[in-house]
Amino acid sequence: MSSLLSVEEAKKKIIDKFTTLEAETIPLNAAAGRVLAENIVSGIDLPLFPNSSMDGFAVRSIDVECATYDKQKKLKVVDDIPAGKVSLMTIEEDQTSRIMTGAPLPAGADAVIPIEDTNQFKPGKQSEPLQLEIKVFRSVKTGDFVRQQGEDIQSGEKVLSSGKRIRPQEVGLLAMLGITEVPVVRRPRIAIMSTGDELVPIDTPLQAGEIHDSNTHTLHAQIVRDGGDPLNSGIASDLETAVYEGLVRAVSSEVDLIISTAGVSVGAFDFVKSVVEQYGSVEFWRVNIRPGKPLTFGYFQGVPIIGLPGNPVSAFVSYEIFVRPAIYRMSGFKNAEQLIMQVRLIDPVESDGRESYLRAFVKRQEGQWTARLTGHQGSGNLRSLIQANALLVIPSGVKSLPSNSVMEAILFNDFS
Repeated sequence: MSSLLSVEEAKKKIIDKFTTLEAETIPLNAAAGRVLAENIVSGIDLPLFPNSSMDGFAVRSIDVECATYDKQKKLKVVDDIPAGKVSLMTIEEDQTSRIMTGAPLPAGADAVIPIEDTNQFKPGKQSEPLQLEIKVFRSVKTGDFVRQQGEDIQSGEKVLSSGKRIRPQEVGLLAMLGITEVPVVRRPRIAIMSTGDELVPIDTPLQAGEIHDSNTHTLHAQIVRDGGDPLNSGIASDLETAVYEGLVRAVSSEVDLIISTAGVSVGAFDFVKSVVEQYGSVEFWRVNIRPGKPLTFGYFQGVPIIGLPGNPVSAFVSYEIFVRPAIYRMSGFKNAEQLIMQVRLIDPVESDGRESYLRAFVKRQEGQWTARLTGHQGSGNLRSLIQANALLVIPSGVKSLPSNSVMEAILFNDFS
């Protein structure tokens, strides 16, 4: 056991080898989910001009400073200002203009009276023809119901920082600033290679002893979810030459990382580790983790490679713990930690002393977050993985935990 690298050591050795990739410029509508490569500085004020935050009447606050429901103030209506129109009128003493939400405030006015506070408010009715005179039922102060120029963003202000993941709300802000193209970190190109004589493509009928290659498709989906660009390098048979040729195909695709599955253990037909050693270097190849002890990290012809175990659950978990942070590092994320929460065990849990990542279902129950294992924890059992929404983390050296123990769980969610 002492010869096994700890999970934290292995993770650090991997992540430290990766840096943020170069930038590229893409259309705004393609930017959601990507990471900004540069700071965004506004070239305009938002709002661009003082405008009404309500449908109502633009006024001079001094004219209505004593207005109440019992002491209504009469104002002469001199203009009608829809959104998008700039009024040519100047509001003078005891005058007003009807104004719609978002319309520029006219000269002379310093506040807006909501239509609900005038005799023009007709609940349930469509807008009526503009009246020549209105009655106001309330007072306002300078600036009331007005969005001032630059109160949200000022020209020259940094509004988004490099390393920020672009969400729909960031897209909306960039659109308001008139930005049509966005500098983002290039997507990492990740090659996937499965190995094993028993594997066949999913569209191929199974013969005796064969199984469909599920790892390629699981990893493809994980990479897409995490913002990478996956490339399928095919299935390599259990021959050293086949493994070598598969890795060469991956390198020729100009990828940033190669992920292989299977062929990294100590079996007679496991050739990934030996091929990487011959044509590159191996940093480490065994980790104190369950599932997924036979995990290799190294370089093949100068390209980093992470060799995952072949069992489907082991490959999935190893990707989540070791590969996902590397992809996020290449993508430019400043924080690549998993979303972890404290949970209370419903049932006792047994482990084998390795740091274990067990499939679990986490839910809110009686005011606290609880976790229960989802069935058989064998590394080939995908059904229990489908039923899980988290990985329960059992520390190294722990072989049993009673019910009600408080543990950490990694949620199946985006990194925080």
